[in-house]
Amino acid sequence: MTNIGYTLMTEQRGPRELVDDAVRAEAAGFGFAVCSDHFYPWLAEQGHAPFAWSVLGAAAHATERLPLVSFVTCPTMRYHPAVVAQMAATVGVMSQGRFTLGLGAGENLNEHVVGAYPQAVQRHAMLSEALEIIQPLLAGEVVHHLGEYFEVPEARLWDLPAEPVPIGVAVSGPSSIRLAARHDAALIAVAPERELIEQYADAGGSGPRYGQVAICWGPDADECARIAHDQFRWFDLGWAVNAEMPHPRSFAAATASVTPEMVAEKISCGPDLDKHVAAVKQFTDAGFTDVALIQIGGDSQRDFLDFAEKQLLPALAAA
Repeated sequence: MTNIGYTLMTEQRGPRELVDDAVRAEAAGFGFAVCSDHFYPWLAEQGHAPFAWSVLGAAAHATERLPLVSFVTCPTMRYHPAVVAQMAATVGVMSQGRFTLGLGAGENLNEHVVGAYPQAVQRHAMLSEALEIIQPLLAGEVVHHLGEYFEVPEARLWDLPAEPVPIGVAVSGPSSIRLAARHDAALIAVAPERELIEQYADAGGSGPRYGQVAICWGPDADECARIAHDQFRWFDLGWAVNAEMPHPRSFAAATASVTPEMVAEKISCGPDLDKHVAAVKQFTDAGFTDVALIQIGGDSQRDFLDFAEKQLLPALAAA
């Protein structure tokens, strides 16, 4: 049965609220929680971007059973790979082994705050080299590294969980899929495409396959479409675009012609339980083992979590 998770979306919620939501998601019966790691929100209307690793640490301490995943962190620009390994190990200890380190090649939106944003080929090379540092550190090894992009004269982590923190890699095509498989990492994707799963298996990947789907549940479908448009109209631009634009105003300009009706055609909006179940089943039918739900709209999280506990999670378990 597919494991259903909940998204702590830092772009639409403050840090204290995110931790409270993690506690409530655990009580509601979600199988795991993922946490986005952004310096900016996608759109100014979302209104938030707290430091994800403070949220993850607090959530690890505040919950008891809920597995946590960074979804995803770029370990090449804002953070040095050795520091990412230390952050992951610490959350692994605080969560008592409930943490998975999700990594990706980054987006201009978040990484440009510390310097020029590299081209895609270079970003993948940097991510691969970062993993050569992170994985041995998480295994308890002393690392000496002099590479094309990173230097580690000597590093060792002193606080580690009992088992090494698992790693996942965000993928969108053959290059990133091969990278994930080569490093024995789980697959992370946001499109319900069976081809991604098949290519991952063909490349030797055998880990969990994480997906993520956005919905906007609420009593009024038109109001949900308005909220989804206000907060999430950027989602359908595609990663070739999303990875390159540097600021929320860029996403606002790129989506100026998008209407609420257009968003509602792609995102499940309103009170229809069967419609939301069908949106999730696109990922389960494609072969994803773990699917994290995004409820669009920061102010609706508490009501959504009540709905999920009473109706959505039981319906998904029966689907």
